[in-house]
Amino acid sequence: MEPRVKPGTSSWLEELTSPASAATMGTMIAHLRGKLLTKHPNQVVVETCGVGYEVNISVPTFSELPANGSEVALHIHTHVREDVIALYGFLRIAEKQLFEKLMTVSGIGAKLAITILSGMAADEMAAAIRSNDVARLTRIPGIGKKTAERMVLELRDKVPAAGISTPTTPVMSAMEEDVLSALVNLGYQHAAAEKALASAVKNGVAKGEKSASFDALFRGALAALTK
Repeated sequence: MEPRVKPGTSSWLEELTSPASAATMGTMIAHLRGKLLTKHPNQVVVETCGVGYEVNISVPTFSELPANGSEVALHIHTHVREDVIALYGFLRIAEKQLFEKLMTVSGIGAKLAITILSGMAADEMAAAIRSNDVARLTRIPGIGKKTAERMVLELRDKVPAAGISTPTTPVMSAMEEDVLSALVNLGYQHAAAEKALASAVKNGVAKGEKSASFDALFRGALAALTK
């Protein structure tokens, strides 16, 4: 069954990509966990609940993906433009954040942003931006001098001095993802909720628990947040 369409709208796709819908669609899919069906340097297909999602990725994300058939969890940016709805996925939340910062630069869209991330390591890019190293940035395929200058001008004060990359962290279990989602839905900041959850998991292990229920983890994380 196709989605219902408002009177006067010629198609459900036009309805989905209307300005009002686009405003909410951008945050509709923020995280995707499922079986990795296929992977290529610029794209993967992840199956979740019987549905295969085609996700655009960068080369750094591709290089860290597990084998086909394995479980994978991706941070997702849902991009809506005219008649196109595209998913961009990242193993590291910091890479997603840099991707979204790049798209705020005049002249850089989603496709160019993912190309930029594939053309230079995040730490190296951050260093080049903060040091006004335009020549270094123009080595990235698709980046000319004017675009590089705009990147420096518009992002210099928005990228961390220590770089963008973060250490690899263990993938959360499905239960831990559910606990984190519940905490965020209650209004807690994602970073604070993640830290509290990690504390709850660590405390459970310290007490000799091999596993914990959803309720136990949730209560432990909530207690850490309210201290």
